[in-house]
Amino acid sequence: MRAALVLTLFIAACTSTGDVGLDVLRATAKTVVLPVVQQRLPGPQAEAVTICVLDNASRDEIVSLAKDVGTRAGSSTVQTIATILQRPNTVQCVLRAGLPGLTL
Repeated sequence: MRAALVLTLFIAACTSTGDVGLDVLRATAKTVVLPVVQQRLPGPQAEAVTICVLDNASRDEIVSLAKDVGTRAGSSTVQTIATILQRPNTVQCVLRAGLPGLTL
């Protein structure tokens, strides 16, 4: 049931041209990114880094990350997150949040 709901929301997000579609994609991608980041950082810190990753990801990257919903993140997903974490704007976001740099 949950998978069907997520799939419906994902399809709606992909066909939407408004901010609601991007919000749904970001929320879905967050459920993929957060567990990966939590492997390196505890609760609130992982949440802050996840937000930085999503804020600095392109729409295509967010779509790619969201596609892994409901599955364990594979090496491609981890690499996408690592690439986003290396961007100067992401590094600055993480530092502004008072967190040390993070590498995957």
